[in-house]
Amino acid sequence: MSRQATYTPDLRADLVSGFLVFLIALPLCLGIAMASNFPPVTGVVTAVVGGLIATFVGSAELTIKGPAAGLIVIALGAVQELGAGDAVAGYHRTIAVVVIAGVLQVLLSRLRAGELGDFFPSAVVHGMLAAIGVIIVSKQTHTALGVAPIAREPLKLLAEIPHSLANMNPEVALIGILSLVLLFGIPKLPFSWAKKVPAPMVVLLITVPLGMFLDLSHEHTYDFHLHHYKVGPQYLVQLPGSLAQSHSWPDFSHLLGWVSIKYIVMFTLVGSLESLLSAKAVDALDPQHRHSDLNRDLFATGVGNVVAGLLGGLPMISEIVRSSANINNGARSRYANFFHGLFLLLMVALLPGLLQKIPLAALGAMLIYTGIRLASPAEFVRVFRIGHEQLLLFVTTLLVTLATDLLLGVGAGVVLKMLLHLRHGAPLRGMFASRIEQVELNDTTLRLRVYDAAVFSNYLSLKRRLDSIPTTITKLVLDLEATRLVDHTVIEKLRHMADDWQRAGRTLEIIGLHDHTPSASHELAARRKPVVSISPSTN
Repeated sequence: MSRQATYTPDLRADLVSGFLVFLIALPLCLGIAMASNFPPVTGVVTAVVGGLIATFVGSAELTIKGPAAGLIVIALGAVQELGAGDAVAGYHRTIAVVVIAGVLQVLLSRLRAGELGDFFPSAVVHGMLAAIGVIIVSKQTHTALGVAPIAREPLKLLAEIPHSLANMNPEVALIGILSLVLLFGIPKLPFSWAKKVPAPMVVLLITVPLGMFLDLSHEHTYDFHLHHYKVGPQYLVQLPGSLAQSHSWPDFSHLLGWVSIKYIVMFTLVGSLESLLSAKAVDALDPQHRHSDLNRDLFATGVGNVVAGLLGGLPMISEIVRSSANINNGARSRYANFFHGLFLLLMVALLPGLLQKIPLAALGAMLIYTGIRLASPAEFVRVFRIGHEQLLLFVTTLLVTLATDLLLGVGAGVVLKMLLHLRHGAPLRGMFASRIEQVELNDTTLRLRVYDAAVFSNYLSLKRRLDSIPTTITKLVLDLEATRLVDHTVIEKLRHMADDWQRAGRTLEIIGLHDHTPSASHELAARRKPVVSISPSTN
């Protein structure tokens, strides 16, 4: 059913888009590295690898490969735990973990594990992303205010924000708060240019001169409202003298320890999931409606992570914010990703001194902006409208992640989802494989009747069956009347699949839900039928 992505190169359009994405990516790469407790330049190294290497080993057409805010939590935790108080040692051991995670992603792509992107419940995925947003805000608020927090855990960091507000460094906080005003305000301006100008670049154009005016590059003190404050180069990006000096070799000596194994699993699973979901989202935005081979894209991500880890870089994924900007800027093919990486390489190689003028408070503000978008109150409202159980899954994943880690948070959400399905009558025998009966109506029309339940955990078997339908079938009727439960994840994915069929000149008709009771008024709400006495025919 999926169509192989094809090249329709327009080098001029890709060059322009690559340059504009580079303007957005530069500060974000530096900020993500800083927040992950990696050397700032390592974020740029990863984006360069994502552009110059991953582009040509299978990357999806319009995705931008590079470091992502969603992996900050894992990277920071790995540095802290693997280093046991020694940040330098933790960094070297973490990039070794990134290399092994990349190898596993390559192996998973060979096993065609790209389908994993369709397994996890939508509410759990969004809950995970919201938790990442909260964690980013909890950490970067202190950076934007020029205060070093005492706490390390997300909930404690949130509780410490009032203390940081009361003890902010005024000059640093001025940069951080001004950056936030620009990031939130520019997109809302009623001018056409405001939609085209990258807000992060405007932030840099204003805060870099402001930092120079405040003389942040030289350590000094100042008085404000009878208080004594210190500023200096510690509030600016710190880079090595050259790219060669920035290279660090991974330390593979701790790979057999439990902590390393835990983070290998987290980088592999969470990174793969985020990358696959981003690639699918980008496909939905592609003006040419191309369908990426998710296994090839996972392969490209894995190869990129192996190379980035060996060069001392952050882990990479297909990043949704930069990829969306890439599409909006008119990119036509994967060469836009290549050009974005090339411009980043030239910047770091030729103008490293300019990067060291960037205030950390500005980068912190950019990350706060990203975190707030991930954990927006509007996201809670959106999930609630789909159904109160979806909100329960969303909040459970969010809270468990904040209290423990991403792996346990996602696991808790998945287990809760399955328990809710069993409570609502989904038979245990049908939780992981769909029972499907096929009826040929004529040469071009087929009818599939699904029994028991159509839920997230058995969707992959249903999807494989749908993908196996020959192209000679121009109309498929999917009958869900004999199901006891159809969950939100399946309804959402079937709607997207129906749209794909329509674009291909075919019809996927979903019927049989008239007797099911929706859990909410939303069109994508889960639907449940208490009693079903229908069994497959014995013919």
